[in-house]
Amino acid sequence: MTGTDETALVLFSGGQDSTVCLAWALARFSRVETIGFAYGQRHAVELDVRPRVREKIAALDPVWAERLGEDHMVPLDGLAAISETALTRETAIEISTDGLPTTFVPGRNLVFLAFAGALAYRRGARHLVAGMCETDYSGYPDCRDDTIKAMQLALNLGMARRFVLHTPLMWIDKAATFALAEQLGGQPFVDVLLEDTHTCYVGDRSVRHPWGYGCGTCPACRLRADGFERWMSSR
Repeated sequence: MTGTDETALVLFSGGQDSTVCLAWALARFSRVETIGFAYGQRHAVELDVRPRVREKIAALDPVWAERLGEDHMVPLDGLAAISETALTRETAIEISTDGLPTTFVPGRNLVFLAFAGALAYRRGARHLVAGMCETDYSGYPDCRDDTIKAMQLALNLGMARRFVLHTPLMWIDKAATFALAEQLGGQPFVDVLLEDTHTCYVGDRSVRHPWGYGCGTCPACRLRADGFERWMSSR
Protein backbone atom coordinates (compact mmCIF):
# COMPACT_ATOMS: atom_id res chain seq x y z
CA MET A 1 0.00 0.00 0.00
CA THR A 2 1.21 3.49 -0.82
CA GLY A 3 0.68 6.56 1.30
CA THR A 4 -1.10 9.78 0.42
CA ASP A 5 0.69 13.09 0.86
CA GLU A 6 -1.22 14.04 4.00
CA THR A 7 -0.73 13.99 7.76
CA ALA A 8 -2.62 11.71 10.13
CA LEU A 9 -2.87 11.82 13.92
CA VAL A 10 -3.35 8.41 15.57
CA LEU A 11 -4.93 8.03 19.01
CA PHE A 12 -2.27 5.67 20.35
CA SER A 13 -2.62 4.10 23.79
CA GLY A 14 0.04 1.41 23.53
CA GLY A 15 -2.59 -1.32 23.27
CA GLN A 16 -3.09 -3.86 20.53
CA ASP A 17 -5.89 -2.11 18.66
CA SER A 18 -4.32 1.33 18.55
CA THR A 19 -0.99 -0.22 17.49
CA VAL A 20 -2.67 -1.92 14.53
CA CYS A 21 -4.28 1.43 13.70
CA LEU A 22 -0.84 3.07 13.81
CA ALA A 23 0.52 0.57 11.30
CA TRP A 24 -2.59 1.07 9.16
CA ALA A 25 -1.96 4.81 9.11
CA LEU A 26 1.75 4.41 8.36
CA ALA A 27 0.81 2.37 5.29
CA ARG A 28 -1.40 5.18 3.98
CA PHE A 29 -0.18 8.64 4.98
CA SER A 30 3.08 10.43 4.30
CA ARG A 31 3.37 11.67 7.89
CA VAL A 32 1.88 10.11 11.00
CA GLU A 33 1.94 11.57 14.50
CA THR A 34 0.59 9.97 17.66
CA ILE A 35 -1.30 11.26 20.68
CA GLY A 36 -1.72 9.55 24.04
CA PHE A 37 -3.65 10.45 27.17
CA ALA A 38 -2.69 10.10 30.83
CA TYR A 39 -6.07 10.19 32.51
CA GLY A 40 -5.28 8.40 35.75
CA GLN A 41 -5.96 5.01 34.23
CA ARG A 42 -5.54 1.96 36.42
CA HIS A 43 -3.53 0.28 33.64
CA ALA A 44 -1.04 3.14 33.31
CA VAL A 45 1.56 0.57 32.24
CA GLU A 46 0.17 1.12 28.74
CA LEU A 47 1.83 4.54 28.83
CA ASP A 48 5.16 2.91 29.69
CA VAL A 49 5.10 0.61 26.65
CA ARG A 50 4.17 3.34 24.13
CA PRO A 51 7.72 4.57 23.38
CA ARG A 52 9.01 1.02 22.95
CA VAL A 53 6.16 0.07 20.63
CA ARG A 54 6.84 3.14 18.49
CA GLU A 55 10.53 2.23 18.30
CA LYS A 56 9.77 -1.37 17.37
CA ILE A 57 7.36 -0.31 14.64
CA ALA A 58 9.85 2.14 13.16
CA ALA A 59 12.47 -0.62 13.07
CA LEU A 60 10.21 -2.91 11.03
CA ASP A 61 10.10 -0.82 7.87
CA PRO A 62 12.27 2.10 6.69
CA VAL A 63 9.25 3.69 5.04
CA TRP A 64 7.34 3.53 8.33
CA ALA A 65 10.35 4.95 10.14
CA GLU A 66 10.47 7.90 7.75
CA ARG A 67 6.76 8.59 8.07
CA LEU A 68 6.51 8.29 11.86
CA GLY A 69 6.51 11.77 13.35
CA GLU A 70 6.15 13.28 16.79
CA ASP A 71 4.41 11.77 19.79
CA HIS A 72 2.23 13.97 21.99
CA MET A 73 1.20 13.12 25.55
CA VAL A 74 -1.77 14.96 27.05
CA PRO A 75 -2.52 14.90 30.81
CA LEU A 76 -6.22 14.51 31.55
CA ASP A 77 -6.22 13.87 35.30
CA GLY A 78 -9.56 15.58 35.64
CA LEU A 79 -11.24 12.69 33.83
CA ALA A 80 -10.26 10.27 36.60
CA ALA A 81 -11.26 12.78 39.26
CA ILE A 82 -14.87 12.83 38.08
CA SER A 83 -15.07 9.12 37.22
CA GLU A 84 -15.99 6.24 39.48
CA THR A 85 -15.03 3.34 37.25
CA ALA A 86 -12.92 0.19 37.34
CA LEU A 87 -10.44 1.82 34.95
CA THR A 88 -9.82 4.75 37.30
CA ARG A 89 -10.35 3.10 40.71
CA GLU A 90 -9.33 -0.16 42.38
CA THR A 91 -12.82 -1.59 42.11
CA ALA A 92 -14.24 -4.82 40.76
CA ILE A 93 -14.61 -5.29 37.03
CA GLU A 94 -18.19 -6.45 36.57
CA ILE A 95 -21.43 -5.58 34.83
CA SER A 96 -23.19 -2.64 36.49
CA THR A 97 -26.92 -2.13 36.90
CA ASP A 98 -27.16 -0.21 33.62
CA GLY A 99 -25.81 -3.20 31.70
CA LEU A 100 -22.42 -1.68 30.96
CA PRO A 101 -19.11 -2.95 32.36
CA THR A 102 -17.74 -0.96 35.28
CA THR A 103 -14.70 -0.29 33.04
CA PHE A 104 -16.77 2.21 31.04
CA VAL A 105 -15.39 5.73 31.58
CA PRO A 106 -18.22 8.10 30.59
CA GLY A 107 -17.16 10.63 27.98
CA ARG A 108 -13.62 9.26 27.64
CA ASN A 109 -13.54 8.81 23.87
CA LEU A 110 -15.46 12.04 23.33
CA VAL A 111 -12.82 13.94 25.32
CA PHE A 112 -10.01 12.11 23.54
CA LEU A 113 -11.36 13.00 20.12
CA ALA A 114 -11.94 16.64 21.07
CA PHE A 115 -8.35 17.01 22.27
CA ALA A 116 -7.04 15.10 19.27
CA GLY A 117 -8.98 17.41 16.98
CA ALA A 118 -7.54 20.48 18.70
CA LEU A 119 -4.01 19.12 18.28
CA ALA A 120 -4.67 18.09 14.68
CA TYR A 121 -5.86 21.63 13.98
CA ARG A 122 -2.55 23.04 15.23
CA ARG A 123 -0.41 20.38 13.53
CA GLY A 124 -2.15 20.61 10.16
CA ALA A 125 -3.39 17.02 10.28
CA ARG A 126 -6.67 16.37 8.50
CA HIS A 127 -7.00 12.70 9.37
CA LEU A 128 -7.68 11.29 12.84
CA VAL A 129 -7.25 7.53 13.27
CA ALA A 130 -8.66 5.64 16.26
CA GLY A 131 -9.22 2.04 17.31
CA MET A 132 -12.88 2.14 18.27
CA CYS A 133 -14.79 -1.02 17.37
CA GLU A 134 -18.35 -2.22 17.89
CA THR A 135 -17.85 -5.82 16.74
CA ASP A 136 -15.76 -7.50 19.47
CA TYR A 137 -16.02 -4.92 22.26
CA SER A 138 -17.26 -4.33 25.81
CA GLY A 139 -20.42 -2.46 24.80
CA TYR A 140 -19.13 1.08 25.37
CA PRO A 141 -21.52 3.55 23.68
CA ASP A 142 -18.65 5.91 22.77
CA CYS A 143 -17.11 3.14 20.62
CA ARG A 144 -20.12 2.94 18.31
CA ASP A 145 -19.94 4.04 14.70
CA ASP A 146 -22.82 6.49 15.20
CA THR A 147 -20.87 8.21 17.98
CA ILE A 148 -17.76 8.55 15.80
CA LYS A 149 -19.76 9.98 12.91
CA ALA A 150 -21.40 12.47 15.25
CA MET A 151 -18.01 13.50 16.65
CA GLN A 152 -16.62 14.00 13.16
CA LEU A 153 -19.50 16.33 12.37
CA ALA A 154 -19.06 18.18 15.67
CA LEU A 155 -15.31 18.65 15.13
CA ASN A 156 -15.82 19.86 11.56
CA LEU A 157 -18.48 22.36 12.61
CA GLY A 158 -16.79 23.48 15.80
CA MET A 159 -13.38 24.10 14.24
CA ALA A 160 -14.47 25.02 10.71
CA ARG A 161 -11.98 22.44 9.46
CA ARG A 162 -12.57 19.33 7.38
CA PHE A 163 -11.43 16.41 9.54
CA VAL A 164 -11.87 12.78 8.57
CA LEU A 165 -12.15 10.24 11.41
CA HIS A 166 -10.93 6.78 10.46
CA THR A 167 -11.81 3.70 12.52
CA PRO A 168 -10.28 0.79 10.55
CA LEU A 169 -11.30 -1.78 13.18
CA MET A 170 -14.93 -0.69 13.54
CA TRP A 171 -16.49 -3.61 11.69
CA ILE A 172 -13.96 -6.40 12.21
CA ASP A 173 -13.56 -8.75 15.16
CA LYS A 174 -10.38 -9.41 17.14
CA ALA A 175 -9.46 -12.41 14.98
CA ALA A 176 -9.64 -10.20 11.90
CA THR A 177 -7.56 -7.58 13.72
CA PHE A 178 -4.74 -10.11 14.09
CA ALA A 179 -5.15 -10.98 10.41
CA LEU A 180 -4.95 -7.29 9.47
CA ALA A 181 -1.78 -6.92 11.55
CA GLU A 182 -0.18 -9.81 9.68
CA GLN A 183 -1.23 -8.28 6.37
CA LEU A 184 0.27 -4.91 7.33
CA GLY A 185 3.60 -6.01 8.77
CA GLY A 186 3.89 -9.78 8.62
CA GLN A 187 4.90 -11.96 11.54
CA PRO A 188 7.45 -9.39 12.85
CA PHE A 189 4.63 -6.92 13.44
CA VAL A 190 2.45 -9.59 15.04
CA ASP A 191 5.37 -10.34 17.36
CA VAL A 192 5.43 -6.68 18.43
CA LEU A 193 1.72 -6.88 19.25
CA LEU A 194 2.22 -9.99 21.36
CA GLU A 195 5.40 -8.98 23.15
CA ASP A 196 5.29 -5.20 23.52
CA THR A 197 1.73 -3.85 23.50
CA HIS A 198 -0.48 -3.77 26.59
CA THR A 199 -4.26 -4.19 26.67
CA CYS A 200 -5.09 -5.75 30.08
CA TYR A 201 -7.41 -3.50 32.11
CA VAL A 202 -5.71 -4.23 35.43
CA GLY A 203 -2.22 -3.53 34.10
CA ASP A 204 -0.85 -7.03 34.73
CA ARG A 205 2.36 -7.80 32.81
CA SER A 206 3.52 -10.65 35.05
CA VAL A 207 2.22 -13.47 32.83
CA ARG A 208 2.98 -13.97 29.13
CA HIS A 209 0.15 -15.82 27.40
CA PRO A 210 0.24 -16.97 23.75
CA TRP A 211 -1.71 -13.81 22.90
CA GLY A 212 0.41 -11.42 24.99
CA TYR A 213 0.67 -10.14 28.56
CA GLY A 214 -2.28 -9.75 30.90
CA CYS A 215 -4.30 -11.06 33.80
CA GLY A 216 -6.20 -13.40 31.50
CA THR A 217 -9.58 -12.77 33.09
CA CYS A 218 -10.60 -9.13 32.50
CA PRO A 219 -12.84 -8.37 29.48
CA ALA A 220 -9.93 -6.97 27.45
CA CYS A 221 -7.82 -10.09 28.01
CA ARG A 222 -10.70 -12.42 27.21
CA LEU A 223 -11.46 -10.62 23.95
CA ARG A 224 -7.80 -10.70 22.96
CA ALA A 225 -7.36 -14.38 23.89
CA ASP A 226 -10.49 -15.45 22.02
CA GLY A 227 -9.55 -13.44 18.93
CA PHE A 228 -6.03 -14.85 18.91
CA GLU A 229 -7.31 -18.42 19.20
CA ARG A 230 -9.80 -17.95 16.37
CA TRP A 231 -7.15 -16.31 14.19
CA MET A 232 -4.67 -19.11 14.79
CA SER A 233 -7.24 -21.81 14.05
CA SER A 234 -8.17 -20.13 10.75
CA ARG A 235 -4.63 -19.85 9.38
